[in-house]
Amino acid sequence: MSLIEVSDKLLYVAFMCYLVATFLFGGAIKPTKANEPRRANKWGKLAIAITIVGFLSHLGYFITRWMYTGHAPMSNMFEFTTGFAMFLVLSFIIIYFMYKVAALGVVALPIAILIIGYAAMFPSETSPLVPSLQSDFLAVHVITAALGQSILAISAVAGIVYLLKAVDTKQKSKERFWFETVMFVCVLVIGFVLASITFSSMGVERTYQYTNSEGAVTVATYNMPTIFLFEGAVQVEKEDGNMYAETAEQNLGFVELPPLFDSRQFTIVTWSIIFGTILYGLLRLIGRRSITEMIQPLVKRVDLTLVDEIGYRSVLIGFPVFTLGALIFAMMWAQIAWGRYWGWDPKEVWALITWLFYAAFLHLRLSKGWEGKKSAWLAIVGFAIVMFNLVAVNLIIAGLHSYA
Repeated sequence: MSLIEVSDKLLYVAFMCYLVATFLFGGAIKPTKANEPRRANKWGKLAIAITIVGFLSHLGYFITRWMYTGHAPMSNMFEFTTGFAMFLVLSFIIIYFMYKVAALGVVALPIAILIIGYAAMFPSETSPLVPSLQSDFLAVHVITAALGQSILAISAVAGIVYLLKAVDTKQKSKERFWFETVMFVCVLVIGFVLASITFSSMGVERTYQYTNSEGAVTVATYNMPTIFLFEGAVQVEKEDGNMYAETAEQNLGFVELPPLFDSRQFTIVTWSIIFGTILYGLLRLIGRRSITEMIQPLVKRVDLTLVDEIGYRSVLIGFPVFTLGALIFAMMWAQIAWGRYWGWDPKEVWALITWLFYAAFLHLRLSKGWEGKKSAWLAIVGFAIVMFNLVAVNLIIAGLHSYA
C-alpha cells in the first residue's frame, strides 16, 4: 500500500471518529436526571478520547501526504480544506480541556465533518506545484493562516451554542429568523455534498472550450448539468482521444459569464442551493418545526457566561495568529512569488476585510461592551466572512489564487 493510499484511509478514519464523537458528545449534554452526572461525564470522556484518536489519524493523513508529495499538503482546495478541518479539531480539543464544555463538540465536530465532506468533492490527486507555490513560505504562510482561521472559527462555534440557548424560538423575531438562516446555510453545505454524489454516480460530464482573457484556448469540464458557461464557450466531444468542437448554437439557453467569474463554480453553487433547499424543506416537513427548535434542547445546561468567555478568548488568540499568517507571511510570500508585497488580488483583499472585521470585533468588545448576544452574532458573521473567502473567493472570482 502506497503512502497516498495510507493517507486517504487515515482521513476516512478521522471522518468516522468525528462522526461517532459527535453522537457521544450529544449523550454527554443530553438532559439527565439529577442523580446521573457521572454517566454524562463518562460520555464526555469517551467522546473526547475518540475525538483525539480522530485528530491523530487526521494528522497522520497530513504527514503521510506531505511525505508522498514532498511539500506541505495545502496547495489545492482538497488539501487546504482538509487541513483547515484538522486545525479546527485541534483548536476544539485544546478549548475543551481548558473549559470542559461538551456542548461545543456537538457544533465543532459537525462543522469539521461538513468541511471534510466539502473537501472530498474536489479532486484529491496530487500534482506538481505551480511556480508561485514553489517556496518554503507555502508551509509557513498557508498553515499559519489556516491555524488562525480555525481558532477564530471556535468563536463562531461558541456563538452558535450561545444563541441556541439565548434565542427565544417561541416568538417570531428578527433574531430567530437570522439564526434559522444560519442553520439553513449549514444545510446548503450538505446539499453540495448530496449534489456532488448524485451527479457523480450518474456519470455527468460535459466539456467545453473557450478563449480566455489572454487569448488562449482553454478546456473546461462540468461534472454537474450545465447552467452557466464561460462567455463564448463551445461544446466539444471526445473521440479517439481527440476533441471536436460543435456549433455554438447548441449552447443557446445557457447563461454566459465573463472570464472574471468561474462559471463551473457558479453551476456548482446553484445546484448546491437547489439540493440544500429541498433537503431543508424535507427536514422542516418531517420535524414540523424549525431546525433551531429541534436542536435547542441539547444546550439547556450550558453556562452562557462561560460560553461567551470562550468565544472572546478564541478571537484574542486567533486574531494575532491570523495576522501573522494571512497578512505578514502572505506579503512576504507575494514578494517572493510575484515581486510585490500587495496587489489587490481578490484573495488579498478579502484577507484584509477579514482582519479589519476581527479588529472591529475586539474594539467593540473592549471599548463598547458588546458581550453576550452581540458578541455571539459578531463571531458568526466573522466565520461567514472566513468561509466566503474559502469558498466564493477561491472558486467563483478569478485571481492569482485560482490555482487552488
